[in-house]
Amino acid sequence: MDAAAGSGHDDPMIAGALPFRPDAPARLFVPAAAQRAEGAGFAHERVSGPVPSVAVRPVPPPEEYERAVEKALARLAETDLDKVVLARALHLTANGRVDAARLLRNLAAGDPHGHVYAVTVPGHPCCRTLLGASPELLVSRYGRDVASHPLAGSAARSLDPVEDELRAEALLESAKDLHEHAFVVEAVAEGLRPYCATLDVPDGPELVRTATMWHLGTRVTGRLADPDVTALDLAAALHPTPAVCGTPTGTARDVIAELEPFDRGFYGGAVGWCDASGDGEWAVTIRCAEVQGHALRLFAGAGIVPGSVPAAELAETSAKFRTLLRAMGLETETP
Repeated sequence: MDAAAGSGHDDPMIAGALPFRPDAPARLFVPAAAQRAEGAGFAHERVSGPVPSVAVRPVPPPEEYERAVEKALARLAETDLDKVVLARALHLTANGRVDAARLLRNLAAGDPHGHVYAVTVPGHPCCRTLLGASPELLVSRYGRDVASHPLAGSAARSLDPVEDELRAEALLESAKDLHEHAFVVEAVAEGLRPYCATLDVPDGPELVRTATMWHLGTRVTGRLADPDVTALDLAAALHPTPAVCGTPTGTARDVIAELEPFDRGFYGGAVGWCDASGDGEWAVTIRCAEVQGHALRLFAGAGIVPGSVPAAELAETSAKFRTLLRAMGLETETP
């Protein structure tokens, strides 16, 4: 935290994003100004405006994504792989420049309890804005108190209240999703345990809702043994969890590199901040898009475990895209 402490600010901190790949450069900086407030940083009201006309290109195409899931299932049967997260992207080209500020405010309006973020990241031919509304807390540290809220196991929400409740109940009882969730919680607990004098890991998950998705979530809490361990230290120790990569990590990364036809960049990484005292919060970089001029690139992934069905995993990624599409005012079917 030397950079933050030596910045000369009254309340110094570093902020930014960690990439998915460990060999890629992080985007960390000392903000020129920082404001802290209880609750939301800006009003939870949608900003109206013209709905853009967009051309949509899925990468890979849906049928190729399903074939990739089939290949991943074969790896699960043939190797030591227990889980792998396969992602896909939507490339959108709008008929005008994308208003990133409006998009950010609409993300906050759509999910007031989400971790809403925007970070400028390197790009070609100029910088891009990485923005999103993550439902998943990778780790927070305040004093010696540590928390992580991993999510794994998902179901799309329904506009019909009865059907929505049935989907939530089915998710909470799904053996496949509970199995997938257990991988993530175990990995988070093992990652935090060396740093914590005490650690509380609940016996089972609870339901977590966003505007578009149901998730299984388990809140893990602990007490640091060493007060010099920072929030950024903990984020680096936990990233990537099986929620965005898989397990074992090395095998899952190899399968992702083989089967995904794009570089994730900062998708699946972590975004957040850490101050000079070591306090901070880092969220998993999901429900996100990269914005540059007239173009957006949206990302969504699904955890592949034994019992996964390619068509169902494709549908899960489509549901996750809706967080960003709704913030843009787009309600069309996702390819």
